Amino acid sequence: MHVEVRGLNKHFGDFHAVKDVNFGITKGHLIGLLGPSGGGKTSILRMLAGLETPDSGDIIFHGQTVNSLPPQERGIGFVFQNYALFKHMTVYENIAFGLKVKKASKTAIRDRVAELVELTGLKGFESRYPHQLSGGQRQRVAFARALAPEPQLLLLDEPFAAIDAKIRQELRSWLRELIERVGITSIFVTHDQDEAIEVADEIMIINQGRLEQKGTPWDIYKEPKTPFVATFIGESTLIESASELKGFEGAGGGKPTKALIRPEYIEVGSLHEFKMASATEQGTVKHLHFRGSEWLVEVEVNGNKLVTYRSLEKETLQVGQGISVLVHRAYLFNDNRSWIQENRLKEDPMPVFI
Repeated sequence: MHVEVRGLNKHFGDFHAVKDVNFGITKGHLIGLLGPSGGGKTSILRMLAGLETPDSGDIIFHGQTVNSLPPQERGIGFVFQNYALFKHMTVYENIAFGLKVKKASKTAIRDRVAELVELTGLKGFESRYPHQLSGGQRQRVAFARALAPEPQLLLLDEPFAAIDAKIRQELRSWLRELIERVGITSIFVTHDQDEAIEVADEIMIINQGRLEQKGTPWDIYKEPKTPFVATFIGESTLIESASELKGFEGAGGGKPTKALIRPEYIEVGSLHEFKMASATEQGTVKHLHFRGSEWLVEVEVNGNKLVTYRSLEKETLQVGQGISVLVHRAYLFNDNRSWIQENRLKEDPMPVFI
């Protein structure tokens, strides 16, 4: 492992911000630290950088414990949320700053800056100052400055938070390509699940200071390990009693069991569309939302609101219409365990498409 964290804890006064966190990161991977605001993501990042000191636990880079090393000796590049560029320096001077601190030769600085200017798409902007650049360009300068000293680990604290939506989307793809080309191990903090899913090789879900789950975006979405992960990733509807749903009666062996149901777990249609009558519920369309390529359908079943999608190619439903609803599967959980369960009444099991 290129990066290992063992038993990491951090308090701020009486507040336990990071609680016994353990993980390992393979060299060259891009990891997304994802979770709600105040969950401990930035505290973990700052401890990795040496900007905060753990109360307990070890931080290990390529086999060496670095707890006692100052930030400048850890081989880290840091990209801050607000760019933190030097306003009185040009693009060239900002990128060259770390190399000058390391007392690199003028030739080495010139060559490295030229390489990074080309790599980050800033050619022609070398003599401009930060106030003369767009938000996306300033963020690229921040990336280039962090990469200039050739760090072993790149840390990014919500790198796209200060950028408008359109540019943020473009920079996501650009960052993914940049990290692949440079081959540097990288960790970025975000509270945007779409951003994490699109950019990261692996995601670590952080909540209330704890690591809830670590895995690929696909694995976390398909097999959430905790109720929090199931609710946080993707869209879902919570049903307080799974036994209220056809095909899920007695789920949990008599223990009170809740169900989280994702839109793609549900199939809806007019009353004549379904052949599996034993497994279908009768519902009412409450709202329809046009999403360009499909309809988002809100339907009420036995007092519960469910949300799903419907293709534009199928018969258009109407608000107030009585329809058939088939819940193919649900994520179930109680105090003892959590699991994904298929509808027991389906005559022809449907392949899982997640």
